[in-house]
Amino acid sequence: MKKKLSDKDKKDWQAFINSSHSLENKDQIIQKKNFTLEKSIDLHGYSLEQANQEIKKIINDSFLKGIRKINVITGKGLRSKNLDNPYQSKNLAILKYSVPDYISNNSELMSKISSIDSDAIDSPSKGSFEIILKKRK
Repeated sequence: MKKKLSDKDKKDWQAFINSSHSLENKDQIIQKKNFTLEKSIDLHGYSLEQANQEIKKIINDSFLKGIRKINVITGKGLRSKNLDNPYQSKNLAILKYSVPDYISNNSELMSKISSIDSDAIDSPSKGSFEIILKKRK
């Protein structure tokens, strides 16, 4: 069923096309009103050192930009080759445990963090956790 455009609709459309006004960007409006801006980072394939440097950078950048929540994907560590090494800590050689440990031992980062989802870190079925940042003053 094809509906015919009325002369008024055609006139309104032509007026809009010829106008210098633009439509408001709805995404920007949502971002301004939404206080829980989010960001995600996937640390699969990172070494411990690379992951720690990347998480430090993303926390600092997110805090400055007013982002309130960071979803950190680490994986579960089930395929980690470090599990076979008796000279390495089984937990701290796996990003799931080492990244939160690095964050909690860094006072500069912790001063920007409201909470870290420790239940997700402790859960064997989860390969990610959330960081909630404080509001920037």
